[in-house]
Amino acid sequence: MASMTTMGVLRVPTSNRSNDSSPSNERRIRGRALSFSSSQLCGGDSKISAFRVLRRRNTNHRYPSPAVVSPKAVSDSKNSQTCLDPDASRSVLGIILGGGAGTRLYPLTKKRAKPAVPLGANYRLIDIPVSNCLNSNISKIYVLTQFNSASLNRHLSRAYASNVMGGYKNEGFVEVLAAQQSPENPNWFQGTADAVRQYLWLFEEHNVLEFLVLAGDHLYRMDYERFIQAHRETDADITVAALPMDEKRATAFGLMKIDEEGRIVEFAEKPKGDQLKAMRVDTTILGLDDERAKEMPYIASMGIYVVSKNVMLDLLREKFPGANDFGSEVIPGATSIGMRVQAYLYDGYWEDIGTIEAFYNANLGITKKPVPDFSFYDRSSPIYTQPRYLPPSKMLDADVTDSVIGEGCVIKNCKIHHSVVGLRSCISEGAVIEDTLLMGADYYETDADRRFLAAKGSVPIGIGKNSHIKRAIIDKNARIGDNVQIINSDNVQEAARETDGYFIKSGIVTVIKDALIPSGIVI
Repeated sequence: MASMTTMGVLRVPTSNRSNDSSPSNERRIRGRALSFSSSQLCGGDSKISAFRVLRRRNTNHRYPSPAVVSPKAVSDSKNSQTCLDPDASRSVLGIILGGGAGTRLYPLTKKRAKPAVPLGANYRLIDIPVSNCLNSNISKIYVLTQFNSASLNRHLSRAYASNVMGGYKNEGFVEVLAAQQSPENPNWFQGTADAVRQYLWLFEEHNVLEFLVLAGDHLYRMDYERFIQAHRETDADITVAALPMDEKRATAFGLMKIDEEGRIVEFAEKPKGDQLKAMRVDTTILGLDDERAKEMPYIASMGIYVVSKNVMLDLLREKFPGANDFGSEVIPGATSIGMRVQAYLYDGYWEDIGTIEAFYNANLGITKKPVPDFSFYDRSSPIYTQPRYLPPSKMLDADVTDSVIGEGCVIKNCKIHHSVVGLRSCISEGAVIEDTLLMGADYYETDADRRFLAAKGSVPIGIGKNSHIKRAIIDKNARIGDNVQIINSDNVQEAARETDGYFIKSGIVTVIKDALIPSGIVI
């Protein structure tokens, strides 16, 4: 049983949870129907799995005293092992929330849903939670969205087609569920909880134990199997992923307070002053060492939840039928009525890409030396995306430093520094690209197309000759003419020039998708 010390808190049911109709017992009964041979799942860890199966079968047995195993493994530690029984592919349903209209990311969300925004030269934001699911053996995934979902639908169908995800004895899928009106509910999604409530009729058809609720606009890499394992071992109704925080950043997040077992007892939204100090917790309970616990005395909700299926149905239909949001209504409400809501520590890189500045910094962070903020070069946990079968990028006499170049680019005799260059980008002679994110293009233009454009005085897709671009985001299919300067020399912080093809937010110039910036223009 020594290896159990690496696996989290084990909470043994007490007499007040032993009633056959209780949520935890319903979970165990359903788990019995789904359970498999421990030797098939765990190899050398069969004792642990056998113990869990025994717990399910003896739902009415009262243990003489609670057996508590060290809680330090209720975290995303790299050396811990998982042994889910039943395994995640059969017992967990992934629900990715596409977010609202994405107004803070406008104009990147002008023609696409927030999860469809391009990321890191070759990817889109939605690829992050979907890849985390697939790497965590979760293959039943729904994506809920209601704004500009055409490009998101197209990307998901091409990247995660049913013939890849499904097949004989494999029921995997990635499907988009758009907001729709029905006789019971004529409204669009009113929030995260309302979005899940409107599709509960579909989700409850799946024979699973838990729902994994994720956001579609976060950048991070996480093993959800450990997350789910902690949920099961603590006998939780809901488990909330928590990020350790220092005092400086804590005021921007919803904070949680926990007891000595890691159970959440209090919430506070963006507290300040004395209210902030009152939310300090001992983060060693969740696995941080003493030194980091002193630096990070707060824990913030990441907006990522594991919710037992029967608990979700009860909360959204019976307990809080009018609640629209998980973070501010349903989760605190569940705590207030005595449900077991646990915190699970994730101590790694995580970025909420909700604003232009956060999006810009997250993309440029992958160029950081010697170690990027977020790496796409993890062999054990790859980030998947749509296979485009593009040729290698061609660089002709180009000076490229501290940059990431996507697939299928043609870069001629120019200078690129500390930038991310998206797929199919065409950069002409003499151009200078600094501290910039180029999203690339959806298609190539032929020589005939370029001649036609030149004849009518237009500009081809890409960056024209001798143009200088600094601290900017150039969206897909943008046409930047020759001798254009996008450098914001006046340090303008905010400007809405949509008719001219660009916005400025937080001092970052964003050129709109499909926009045309004529030759000689200075921004």
